[in-house]
Amino acid sequence: MSARRSASRRTVLRGAAVAPVAGLGLAACSAVGGTTSDATPTAPVELGAESEVAQGGAQLYTNHNVVVSRDAQGTLKAYSTICTHGGCPINKLEGTTLICPCHGSEFDAMTGKVVQAPATVPLPELPVKASGGKLIAGPGA
Repeated sequence: MSARRSASRRTVLRGAAVAPVAGLGLAACSAVGGTTSDATPTAPVELGAESEVAQGGAQLYTNHNVVVSRDAQGTLKAYSTICTHGGCPINKLEGTTLICPCHGSEFDAMTGKVVQAPATVPLPELPVKASGGKLIAGPGA
């Protein structure tokens, strides 16, 4: 019987020692800095000059978690840059490919579609418009 109590106590002590380490793993899997963010615009925000987005290109606005692209016909599109896999803010744009720093998911900035897993859900599209030479994105834009 005492061997059974000892094993039970040992199991409890192991669990107590592992719990803080597991918490560190969760922090490492969240956004840079240990937090996730869902802070896409909830109202229209001014992003920058319309001229910043070249035809066939994209511009990342990390301070608002938005990417704006312009297709070959000149049509503007905007997408949230909060990764649909882990909720991390995407902070890297290579050409027209967005790269999430947390787990490596990649998205097409022209369409919002996933081009590399682990994400499986495309980025949500946001309203965007040009007004007075400025780009404005978010609900009501």
